[in-house]
Amino acid sequence: MGRCPNIAGTDGVIIAPGRQGSPCVSVPGGVTRYESMKFCFVWITVFLVAPFSGKGQEGTVLKPYTGPSNKGVNCATLDGKVMAGYQGWFTTEGDGLGRGWGHWSKNRRKPFGPGNLTVDLWPDMSEYSEASRHQTEFKLAGGSPATVFSSVDKTVVLKHFQWMREYGVDGAFIQRFANGLNRPDSKLHKDIVLSHAREAANRNGRAYVVMYDLSGMAAGGTERVWEDWRELREKMDITGDPAYLHHNGKPLVSIWGVGFEDYKPRDYTVEECRQLVEKLKADGCSVMLGVPTGWRTLDRDAVADEALHEAIRLADVVSPWTIGRYRDKKSVAKHKEKCLIPDVKWCRDNDLDYLPVVFPGFSWFNLHGGELNAIPREGGQFLWSQMVAAKESGARMIYVAMFDEVDEGTAIFKCTNDVPIGEGVKFLTYEGKDPDHYLRVTGTGRLMLRGKVPATKELPKKLVERGRPNLVP
Repeated sequence: MGRCPNIAGTDGVIIAPGRQGSPCVSVPGGVTRYESMKFCFVWITVFLVAPFSGKGQEGTVLKPYTGPSNKGVNCATLDGKVMAGYQGWFTTEGDGLGRGWGHWSKNRRKPFGPGNLTVDLWPDMSEYSEASRHQTEFKLAGGSPATVFSSVDKTVVLKHFQWMREYGVDGAFIQRFANGLNRPDSKLHKDIVLSHAREAANRNGRAYVVMYDLSGMAAGGTERVWEDWRELREKMDITGDPAYLHHNGKPLVSIWGVGFEDYKPRDYTVEECRQLVEKLKADGCSVMLGVPTGWRTLDRDAVADEALHEAIRLADVVSPWTIGRYRDKKSVAKHKEKCLIPDVKWCRDNDLDYLPVVFPGFSWFNLHGGELNAIPREGGQFLWSQMVAAKESGARMIYVAMFDEVDEGTAIFKCTNDVPIGEGVKFLTYEGKDPDHYLRVTGTGRLMLRGKVPATKELPKKLVERGRPNLVP
């Protein structure tokens, strides 16, 4: 798919892609994120501690979890939780999979170095094992090779969930892109990422949820999603897993990408999505729907079809995608009055829970061009202002986008200020903040959501400390 530059929305806001890897589309007041996913999608990930080949392993991943499960967050409800989206889509040369530099580079078959990259942030690699550090063609200021991780390494995912525990992120929505479920290599990737996350959540006392992203899905594809969900329940006993999140007394499953108005109509319909929701509800599940910002008013980035409201009323939780719909504290305040407050009221009137999306900043310079640092992070103030706005609007839960997405500069996990250098090489940094700064901001936001920290306009000077996420700073 062709590139799509950042564009201005109706409020003069830079419009980012619609979602965890979906297309950048120019529509009134917003876009979806399907292009980003299609532009540099990674289709395989694998269960890896030592080098591993995925061949012949398709039937061995989906099985019940029998490892240790440590007590932590209350997995009976989404209420009071701050959850993060988790991609787990990075691969590297030498990770045993043979899929190249997936989601690090534009051409994953060529060396990952200057002129062939898609990421704007660089992960802080100091806590990963030596075996988990894969050398690139980039150089650091001291002349040493810059390294990155592969998501096919189980120890990497375990490390990420360890950070969630240490800083107070309650858990993760594990992305499962529907448009690759029919490809054996792609499905294997999804199965193993989910297996990694399941084990990591159990070991670290975190919650996890399967999130199906429908972006790029063909017409009729919701039937494949339904079949996949049934397979997860039957082979993995996923909803019987102690770390799997429930809500309203039932296992929660998320369907993302319902009702978006793209520059090109999506092949699947709102009616298909409604039927999928009905099946999931009949299967004893709670359902969360990821919808456009304009879902309530049926405008901007949403289809002008009352059928969207009919589908939403069948669900338990609604979560509007807001990446790029505002870019500073002033526009966050405007979004609160225009969208958050009336959205929460609509949901209460219709017996639904409301899960607002917040993000730390945005940049996709190396992925699509345009402006580096398109939506500045402001040292965490931008993220904090959104979390406060969600709390003041009456939301009881928050979704942070994303945990690990360095592609579009929305990651909250540990990233470095010591980025690669060289001619034509440009990366964002955390502007001198410690690598764990945004984990600490997020963890403090969780305490604020629960009423343990004041919802101040300015980011608190004292944030939660590592390993003490429940101790008020």
